[in-house]
Amino acid sequence: MEISSRHHLRSDAVSEVETALREGLGVELAADTYELVELEDSTFDVVLVDGEPDVLYYEGEPFLSVRGANRHPPEEGVVTVDAGAVSFVSNGADVMRPGITEADDDIEAGDLVVIVEESHGKALAVGRALVDGDEMAGDSGKVVESLHHVGDDVYEFSV
Repeated sequence: MEISSRHHLRSDAVSEVETALREGLGVELAADTYELVELEDSTFDVVLVDGEPDVLYYEGEPFLSVRGANRHPPEEGVVTVDAGAVSFVSNGADVMRPGITEADDDIEAGDLVVIVEESHGKALAVGRALVDGDEMAGDSGKVVESLHHVGDDVYEFSV
């Protein structure tokens, strides 16, 4: 992945990132540095939090990356999948109802969510909810569109 620009975020942008993560995920970031890395040929921009690619901008909306979700586990906005779904979700598949064991009831269709596995709570992917959280579990249908997952180019990104 090619970097088109890299610069420190202004204090108002840092506040926007911190507020979005606190209100949307219950995550408190307390970092010394926030750098925005704009990438060529990517739908995401990366925010390095103390040098780590912990935050991405999804369509202009700041949210945790998979690595960020593992470093700063979210308390809200989480969808949990069973062991049978892990390999599919880790390879970028959208999340289907039968694989879901639990979903935050406060999730609304269109929200960004963190997908975690049930055994250890490790983040596997980030996606966009297609239905409300209380409608996610069930027998059939796609409920989360995968946007970023373990092993993709953004996950492997380093500076």
